Amino acid sequence: MPIYEYHCEKCDKNFECLIIGSDKPECTKCRSKKVTKLMSACGFVSKGGGGETVSSSAGSSCSSCSAGSCAGCSH
Repeated sequence: MPIYEYHCEKCDKNFECLIIGSDKPECTKCRSKKVTKLMSACGFVSKGGGGETVSSSAGSSCSSCSAGSCAGCSH
């Protein structure tokens, strides 16, 4: 089940929400339903055909990066 990131337009808080079926997201701080879905980075790792691990940093322009994601990179 997908977890999405949202931004509350009422209290300006960012939060994550697990969406099940036709559930509507609600701010975890003020309970407002006036929220905007945010774009978020992919957080999964999959195995490539040759047994290599492929992660979201694989397409990074930073050739010296060994972090599992761009969020963990100091470059």
